[in-house]
Amino acid sequence: MESKLIKSLANCFSTFIILGTILLLNACSETNDQHKGQKLNIVATTGMIADIVKNVARDSVTIEALMGPGVDPHLYKATQGDLEKLTSADVIFYNGLYLEGKLAEILENLGRLKPVVAVSEKIDKTILLGSKQYENTPDPHIWFDALLWKEAVRHVSNSLQQLDSINASYYATNEAIYLAKLDSLHQTIRQQIETIPPDQRVMITAHDAFEYFGRAYEIEVRGLQGLSTQSEYGLKDVSDLVKFIIERKIKAVFVETSVSEKSIQAVVEGCRERGHDVVIGGSLFSDAMGEEGTPEGTYIGMVHANIKTIVEALK
Repeated sequence: MESKLIKSLANCFSTFIILGTILLLNACSETNDQHKGQKLNIVATTGMIADIVKNVARDSVTIEALMGPGVDPHLYKATQGDLEKLTSADVIFYNGLYLEGKLAEILENLGRLKPVVAVSEKIDKTILLGSKQYENTPDPHIWFDALLWKEAVRHVSNSLQQLDSINASYYATNEAIYLAKLDSLHQTIRQQIETIPPDQRVMITAHDAFEYFGRAYEIEVRGLQGLSTQSEYGLKDVSDLVKFIIERKIKAVFVETSVSEKSIQAVVEGCRERGHDVVIGGSLFSDAMGEEGTPEGTYIGMVHANIKTIVEALK
């Protein structure tokens, strides 16, 4: 126990030394170039947030996402390379609501030196969903309600307009275009979900990433794990979900691109042992988008891919 504690403290101390060194070097070399017409250098934690910036700012900024395809933000730890990117950024956008839990302290420290913006911070807290496991812990998966995600878009756009007033009208115009696309996406999702028979409108996934989706589009959702993939599941959780699937005669469950298939495979095997044949209906993008350069590598493309997978498996 003592050796583990010493090792943990050493790791924390090492991280602070690295971060402090990078901040010092960055401060020594810092210039006012951003005020001389240079593009803002922006870092976003997730691909979904980076995609907002790309739609609002387009080619007027440089943007990079820390977390790529298949990366689980609940478990993500910053590397030395990430610290360098974060400290050299002019602006950092992150989701907030504890999604990037292991980056929280780093983001808080950087927030004393530069704009570090939670895209969720302007959302009315009364419309956020809570956690079934932890009191006063909001559900961070706000991007699965296209209308709620519009609030994140507005906040990113407003932040950019304040930070880069020269391009403010450009950002505002692009924001309006993108918000209209999200309105269209919202309607498409609703129409597609309505093609699924009412008694089959049940989504079962590895963790509770789709509660906002369920509320917005009137489909029941169940996750084996809680809001965070750090939550553990046990035999009772699997058994309860197996019982639910059999009682409801559900024919398909889903895996997630950023979460291990092991938990859902246990549910499928449990159903088969009790004589109910349930299949894996496909893989859904939950906490990360697809590969860059593919349709699924954009927020709208990711959602369209999910809808196609869900509808084909449950109809």
